[in-house]
Amino acid sequence: MFLLAVQPYVPLPQTLEFALRCAILAAVLWYFSRDVISFRLERPLASLALGVAVFFLWIGPDALIPGYRQYWLFTNSITGRVTTTLDAASQSDVATLVFRMLRAVILVPIIEELFWRAWALRWVARTDFEALPLGSYTRASFLIVAVLFAAEHGPYWEVGLLCGLIYNWWMGKTKSLGDLIFTHAVTNGCLCAYVLLAKKWEYWM
Repeated sequence: MFLLAVQPYVPLPQTLEFALRCAILAAVLWYFSRDVISFRLERPLASLALGVAVFFLWIGPDALIPGYRQYWLFTNSITGRVTTTLDAASQSDVATLVFRMLRAVILVPIIEELFWRAWALRWVARTDFEALPLGSYTRASFLIVAVLFAAEHGPYWEVGLLCGLIYNWWMGKTKSLGDLIFTHAVTNGCLCAYVLLAKKWEYWM
């Protein structure tokens, strides 16, 4: 929030901005969540396979149907349009790409799974969420969290919805935050590799 607020007044090079974001997020996670985060895996191979499968789910529609993402359901005044936050110079800057990958593969899976699967899935079901074990949900919380997760992904909302449903289901199945973080990291890691190899910068919104 601080970086977003000062950006108009103190423009930062993207490399420095990404580095600061990574450092701040890592510090916040360590300070507030070090006693909550668990990286223990209950089903490592299945979580790996699921992460790869979700990656193909993400790129499938656009790879199979040219112009798919330009359809009005995905590009409109509500969901926005497909664009990238990386300018042309940043797309060839190694440091910027490294920090972008680190954020996508390490920080984002931890932050989003702490929020969506460890907290929101239970909190929507019951406000004293800590009384519920990890992986608990009601039908309403399952669907609400999936829809909100979809809304977070703008013009990719429909694959975001499917991804949210799959991740919610896997949390209920494994009862393991570590497995969800790992699955999410695998998906994002595959997506990073695809972006770099195929130059599909639009996936880095």
